[in-house]
Amino acid sequence: QVQLVESGGGLVQAGGSLRLSCAASGSIFSINAMGWYRQAPGKQRELVAAITSGGSTNYADSVKGRFTISRDNAKNTVYLQMNSLKPEDTAVYYCAALGVVTTRGVDDYWGQGTQVTVSS
Repeated sequence: QVQLVESGGGLVQAGGSLRLSCAASGSIFSINAMGWYRQAPGKQRELVAAITSGGSTNYADSVKGRFTISRDNAKNTVYLQMNSLKPEDTAVYYCAALGVVTTRGVDDYWGQGTQVTVSS
């Protein structure tokens, strides 16, 4: 059983910063990619940023230059540093671990989500 535990969400004023963390635990051999998705009310879930085990990153155009994703492979933990936050960044942010190899095979796992609210 793989679990993802997220932390770091909250309420911040526009222009402020937040740092999200997500730790994966369980009988994990390896994780191909880890990332953050978000879903705002009435909108579809969208990719915010992702990072592979080799360190390659991918960002949504809307967060490039403001958000930075990083990863500690030894701890199976991914971070999202969010700077210059805007009200349109308000959403529930979900951590994802993709291509997780365990004794049960390969699968994707999701966190429960953490609320990020940016006030204007």
